[in-house]
Amino acid sequence: MPNRSVIKTVFTLSLAAAVSACGGGGGDGDRRGFLGGFFASNREAPLESFGPEEIFRRGEAALEDGNEDEAVRLFGEVERLYPYSEWAKRSLIMSAFAYHSDREYEQSRAAAQRFIDFYPADEDAAYAQYLLAISYYDQIDQVGRDQGLTFQALQALRTVIERYPDTEYARSSILKFDLAFDHLAGKEMEIGRYYLKRGHYTAAVNRFRVVVEEFQTTTHTAEALHRLVESYLSLGLTDEAQTAAAILGHNYQSNDFYQDSFDLLAGRGLKPAPRGTGWLVDIYRQVIRGKWL
Repeated sequence: MPNRSVIKTVFTLSLAAAVSACGGGGGDGDRRGFLGGFFASNREAPLESFGPEEIFRRGEAALEDGNEDEAVRLFGEVERLYPYSEWAKRSLIMSAFAYHSDREYEQSRAAAQRFIDFYPADEDAAYAQYLLAISYYDQIDQVGRDQGLTFQALQALRTVIERYPDTEYARSSILKFDLAFDHLAGKEMEIGRYYLKRGHYTAAVNRFRVVVEEFQTTTHTAEALHRLVESYLSLGLTDEAQTAAAILGHNYQSNDFYQDSFDLLAGRGLKPAPRGTGWLVDIYRQVIRGKWL
């Protein structure tokens, strides 16, 4: 086999000779005309001349190189040129993945949903449903933002868990579901603390009550009970404050929030104990029966 440097030299000399011969009188326009024709004839062939697998592999290579836009384009060409092939199906799920990698979440959801609609029984349908779910989940970046996406994430994650319970995607979805659920509770706590700080105690109670009643399995429950103690004491509702502290003490006695609540009550000559009637007394009874938390 000839040496690569030899081939390169021969090519260069041949090209120079051809340019000179073609130039005749030596005009620059003639040289440009030759070079333009030479390189035009050596441009890459159109995608239509390649098979679906080769275009798909090029899309994979683009994705590995971090060029998500090019990957999406190539996967889309597989679908366009070979719409009924196995490679078109694979390209659709890869498009959903490429869009997600590029943080184009709406496009990722659209591609994933198309895959689910077209191939509901395919083995990759579970992954498509998971991609759809995490396209919502990955947009939950802080509890201070609107939580509409969090609700959508919870619904989509629940679908993965219920529809594909024995898959790795279900196991991952369970973890993400718990975290998204915690986000919602965090939002309620943030608003409740805002109201409490500004002396809007009834509004604060309503927010903390939501956490205690609907998000009691989250990490925010102990604080919610303590904030209820603070809010009720500020309203002069000592029975409710004592009952909230009793629930807190039963479930989180070693928690700092319980000690804070205990100190608040002690400062007024009170102690944690179920008192009176109302929604907190009902929860305390559930706690005693082991039916809460």
